[in-house]
Amino acid sequence: MDSVSGVGVIDKGVLILHALARGPLDLAGLQEATGLPRATAHRLAVALELHGLVRRDPQGRFCLGFEWIRLGQAAEEQFPLAEIARPALTALRDETGESVQLYVADANGRRCVVSLESTHGLRWIVPQGALLPLDRGSAGRVLRGDDVAESVEEREPGVASVSAAVRDRNRRVIAAVSLSGPVERLSREPRRRFGRAVEAAAAAVSAAVVR
Repeated sequence: MDSVSGVGVIDKGVLILHALARGPLDLAGLQEATGLPRATAHRLAVALELHGLVRRDPQGRFCLGFEWIRLGQAAEEQFPLAEIARPALTALRDETGESVQLYVADANGRRCVVSLESTHGLRWIVPQGALLPLDRGSAGRVLRGDDVAESVEEREPGVASVSAAVRDRNRRVIAAVSLSGPVERLSREPRRRFGRAVEAAAAAVSAAVVR
């Protein structure tokens, strides 16, 4: 595998964790998912297990360890924007019935830091914590400077979205509020249908940030 950080063992460890984030794996499955040699995959998984980042389930498969719960809580406490934004995002979800997300720029992508599911049976779900491309989708364009943006089937077939910028007291874009769902409900003009509500939610989050 190509090194991302320049520290090969760290990159391989993260590769294992990303593979396990998709579900428990036995050693053969872990090797297949990561492309690492069997001995390397086993050695790193066991090392991560000693730190509580990996554990074994009752079937003996490797899966994410419970230490991630503590680390996740600590990360959320050190990133108050998610909690500050949640009331406005919840109100937007309840008003529209559609899925709502909050994204921030992270490395070369956009990280979903809050994800609220639609009340509809047919819905578009973005896992909280997911890292998505910055160059596709309405939230990516907002994080790159647009006040409001929409997208229709730009990243995923059948999915539309509209996003608006959250700004700090210096008017810098620090996040994007996004509403997403099936094209059949959001239409091919999601900004026309839901743009005003999304802009209002983003403004409410901005106001809470500078308060």
